[in-house]
Amino acid sequence: MSVRRLAEDQVQPAIFAFNDENSVWAEATIRKYPAGRQQSAVIPLLMRAQEQDGWVTRAAIEFVANKLDMPYIRVLEVATFYTQFQLKPVGTRAHIQVCGTTPCMLRGAEDLMKVCQHKIHHDPFALNAEGTLSWEEVECQGACVNAPMVIIFKDAYEDLTPQRLEEIIDAFEAGKGHEIKPGPQIDRIFSAPEGGPQTLNDEIKPVRTNLDPHPSAEEAAAAASIPPADAGRPKDTAPETDPKLKTPATAPAAAAANAKAAEKQPSATAKSKPAPKTPGSAAEGAPPEPGAVSGDLKPKRTRRKTTTEGES
Repeated sequence: MSVRRLAEDQVQPAIFAFNDENSVWAEATIRKYPAGRQQSAVIPLLMRAQEQDGWVTRAAIEFVANKLDMPYIRVLEVATFYTQFQLKPVGTRAHIQVCGTTPCMLRGAEDLMKVCQHKIHHDPFALNAEGTLSWEEVECQGACVNAPMVIIFKDAYEDLTPQRLEEIIDAFEAGKGHEIKPGPQIDRIFSAPEGGPQTLNDEIKPVRTNLDPHPSAEEAAAAASIPPADAGRPKDTAPETDPKLKTPATAPAAAAANAKAAEKQPSATAKSKPAPKTPGSAAEGAPPEPGAVSGDLKPKRTRRKTTTEGES
């Protein structure tokens, strides 16, 4: 993108003012914004000025700045930033903006520019001999899936071929641009697949599942040959709370078999229970009763004391 500058002084008009219809419209537009926010109307007012004169002049920028109580440089920044504002005289019947961003380039934008160079002028922004047509290259126009595309004034024309763009240019040159339908130039709706929808074309009938416990009589008769998945379940029991869904079918029989086996075999606690004590037997670790002889006790040996001669 090149630097956007205002047109030369020799083509700039001396003054600008809205006509009566646009003056009423401008006042109504400004009142849409709350107090202190009226400067937000700068873009609509610049666009209406362009529609009135065909392009945004220096006088129009100064007029809008004074009307919205804005510094002139602030309005100039807006006008030079957005490419929908034309800062030089353009074709009176069509100004064609060709998208030159990557998706459109990959889909043939260069061929569209060659068409514009051949039918309008070799250089962008230059008018044709009659002054009715002009063109330029711009950045992304926001419909990459429909590339390549152009914008003529406010309307977008998408899914173009060089031949189709030639037909569109000829129609605008002849003053019949309103007969060209904007949008995709192929058999598609907006960004939908070409030829119309390609999925979910068959008629889909609803299939009842076990989530609905109350089928109608007709549906029950139609499905009589197929046993329902929830046969035997009470009608007032929800599937997620049905005990049969949480307990295996073999659980009752297995529980009964385990109970019978437990009756035949002594329990583990019975095997480990100590035998009852009998009188005279000492518990392990307890002191023996008086007078009882323990097998663990050994007789205590004593040293006999001997006497020597002379002791009495």
